[in-house]
Amino acid sequence: MTDAATVEAAIADAHRREWARVLAATVRVSRDLDLAEECVQDAYASALRTWPGAGVPDNPAAWLTVTARRRAIDAIRHDAALRARLPLLVEPAGETDQAALGEPAADPAQEQAAASLSAVLPDERLRLIFICCHPALAQEAQVALTLRLVCGVAVPDIARAFLVSEPTMAARITRAKKKISVARIPYRLPRAAELDDRLAAALAVIHLLFTAGHTAPSGASLVRRDLVDQALHLTRMLRELMPGSADVRGLQALLLVTDARRATRTDADGRLLRLSEQDRSKWDAGALAAAHEEIVGCLRAGPPGRYVLQAAIASLYAEAPSYDHTDWAQIVALYDRLLEVWPSPVVALNRTVPLAMVAGPQAALAEVERLNADGRLSGYQYLHAIRADLLSRLGRAAEAADAYRQALALAANEAERAFLVGQLGGLPAF
Repeated sequence: MTDAATVEAAIADAHRREWARVLAATVRVSRDLDLAEECVQDAYASALRTWPGAGVPDNPAAWLTVTARRRAIDAIRHDAALRARLPLLVEPAGETDQAALGEPAADPAQEQAAASLSAVLPDERLRLIFICCHPALAQEAQVALTLRLVCGVAVPDIARAFLVSEPTMAARITRAKKKISVARIPYRLPRAAELDDRLAAALAVIHLLFTAGHTAPSGASLVRRDLVDQALHLTRMLRELMPGSADVRGLQALLLVTDARRATRTDADGRLLRLSEQDRSKWDAGALAAAHEEIVGCLRAGPPGRYVLQAAIASLYAEAPSYDHTDWAQIVALYDRLLEVWPSPVVALNRTVPLAMVAGPQAALAEVERLNADGRLSGYQYLHAIRADLLSRLGRAAEAADAYRQALALAANEAERAFLVGQLGGLPAF
């Protein structure tokens, strides 16, 4: 017998680390995304019932994969209507467990095509991301659906990433799945020539996956290392797959330079440290050097895209000998270029941080107030946190306190909440 706490911990770890792999392996049998998701969920539920008596297996991922695939095979065999009722993930026949399904083997041409595709997309999770990023869906739906099903990111966390409410995001994901079902969109493994058409959405998925790990939208810890490591791995795979893509190289550089500070973002007690408080000698010099090389190469190759510009901004922050000696004017200029290629209100908000160092907090506050009045960032905690900091620097303590309370009401990460409470408590009496 294995105690319940040990089993629950093992299942939680397997869910964090292995969900995408188990789902991808099950999709290869089911050829149906909804069915695969149901079978994987059943496999995890079965583990919760079985492992207390049988013990946690040496390879939990393998156990879960075998269980989920068996359930998928049983479902296909006993309910032929599933093929008509649910969307099909049509893969080359060589990619499916033909023997297990009792189907004839693929012809040599199909097997050769399948082998070629496997060589192009050797990672199961990366392949499934490209499958889900189908151009028939709006890109936002592609990204949200993939984050939920392939990456296992919770709906509330996806909603925060898209700056919408949880019910709104849940409805969007449901509509996307319904469109697949009703329109019978054929989710096929893309051919090598089709990868470029799905690249933008795939990059957005990986970037948001990293972001959800770098600063977890909820929970006790500031960082979710499993999501960060997964995003870094997927980016490395893409870098090998598409070595000439400036967007892929830019994303890899952005992730490297951002993650280089991982060890210094909190103190020994888990307290969030501002960039100005972090020990720069402990940053990953190798990662920073690799990122710098990629950024320079991309900038020399042609007009930079959003990921290259974001990486260049992050690199400028990292290269400064100290926070006070950061090239703030150059960072503002890079943000101006970034707004041209990616006119996002979040980018405009982030620009106000260096703007305050160049033009003063009053000028930055005017930009923040404009964004606040716009309404699109009203549910974004960082707008209120930045506004509070600027108001505090201007000596407007009462208004700053109100803004910090607004940020606190929206924050769900405990490390960030503790930081905001500290900032609020540190305001002068008013």
